Amino acid sequence: MEKIRNKEVADVFSHYPPSMRKKLMFLRTLVFEVASANEGVGEIEETLKWGEPSYIVKGGSTIRMDWKSAYPDQYAMYFNCNSKLVDTFREIYGDTFKFEGNRAIVFSKQEKIPTAKLKHCISLALTYHRRKNLPLLGA
Repeated sequence: MEKIRNKEVADVFSHYPPSMRKKLMFLRTLVFEVASANEGVGEIEETLKWGEPSYIVKGGSTIRMDWKSAYPDQYAMYFNCNSKLVDTFREIYGDTFKFEGNRAIVFSKQEKIPTAKLKHCISLALTYHRRKNLPLLGA
């Protein structure tokens, strides 16, 4: 697992409840795995946006993740709401994932994540600017 180098990001992760921290760290690991498996993605910048752990690559669209105390049994992976990402994910995986508007895939605490499908979504986000003009992002 890639070590968190950004102190502010590490602090945010340390404040999540332990069960949610583990789930969010799993999402984080998937982002790094997908980035390393995709040629041309380049280095990930791990930072905070809106106080949430965020992952940015050149030529990609930002991916954020978070848990909110107002919804203690769920956590989410967020995408740019002005992109075609979540609309595309809904078209391809509408029967697999739960979505929040055009900005997030929402997971329940008990849910087993369909890893291969989520990795596909992450890959589309990390390569978004090369794909944004293709039907269904070239999926």
